Amino acid sequence: MLTDSERFAFVPRRIHAFATTGNAYDACQTDEAIETGHTLIILAEGVVALAGAWPIAVTAAGGVFHSVIGKEDDTLDGLAANFGLTADDVVTAVTIARAFGFPIDPAFQRVCP
Repeated sequence: MLTDSERFAFVPRRIHAFATTGNAYDACQTDEAIETGHTLIILAEGVVALAGAWPIAVTAAGGVFHSVIGKEDDTLDGLAANFGLTADDVVTAVTIARAFGFPIDPAFQRVCP
């Protein structure tokens, strides 16, 4: 059992792993346990994405996920808000992708250097 200080010492993140981007996309549409902003990992395809009605890849490889066409003046908060995400959602997904050594999509690379 966690104490109060342990419970509030971190922000829990939900991460879902799938065999293919197709499986992950379908799960985003049908599995109520997957919420907007959850991180999706598809190791076999080198993809990390953010769940939502229209899941978006934060990695250069995107599989069947949607990609973002960013603008030079995008900010992290602005880009995240455009998709109903938080900046923390984006930073978490990009951090995980980098930990795996996956190339980051340029739109996310600009806002998460």
